[in-house]
Amino acid sequence: MIPDSMTAKPISRYPVPKPEALPQDIRDRILAVQEKAGFVPNVFLTLAHRPDEFRAFFAYHDALMDKEGGLTKAEREMIVVATSGANQCQYCVVAHGAILRIRAKNPLVADQVATNYRKADITPRQAAMLEFAMKVSQRSFEIGDADFAALKAHGFSEEDIWDIGAISAFFALSNRMANLIDMRPNDEFYLMGRAEEPRAKDAKAQPARGRAA
Repeated sequence: MIPDSMTAKPISRYPVPKPEALPQDIRDRILAVQEKAGFVPNVFLTLAHRPDEFRAFFAYHDALMDKEGGLTKAEREMIVVATSGANQCQYCVVAHGAILRIRAKNPLVADQVATNYRKADITPRQAAMLEFAMKVSQRSFEIGDADFAALKAHGFSEEDIWDIGAISAFFALSNRMANLIDMRPNDEFYLMGRAEEPRAKDAKAQPARGRAA
């Protein structure tokens, strides 16, 4: 069931609709996400404040992030995390950082990419991809033929380059809306995809001192 009460701190500065007030198609989508993830990401609840924009937002999101193409799903998430970090969007860095850790099967990469992708443990191809993504996000007026040539040298096609740019541009919108409405990341995102520390494993494997095994 869709939760109708969240944490003590509001998840948006705008009203969040009650589950029973949602249009059926939006309610169905949210329930499907909850069934798959085990919780409802707050972006679904907060954007439901405007149903028509909710539908348009997620239609474009799905067209960009779920499609087949030359970019892996992890690389698509890298673009989101890097550009969202530059735009200081807490929600998108936290939420998509969690997805990136899972899709890359790497508990470190999201933090590295969000902080400074140039020093992250990624391939030269991925670094070139993020360099272009950041340019689209921050300085799109500077894009020229040399940028396309640099990406093609790394094996990206014209359609791949469109994807990189479109993801960057779409999440520039998402970042700004999340900051506008003060969208709060779900607590569940913070631990998703993180490896358990060895010390914690050791502590579980051994009985505490002074306690019988």
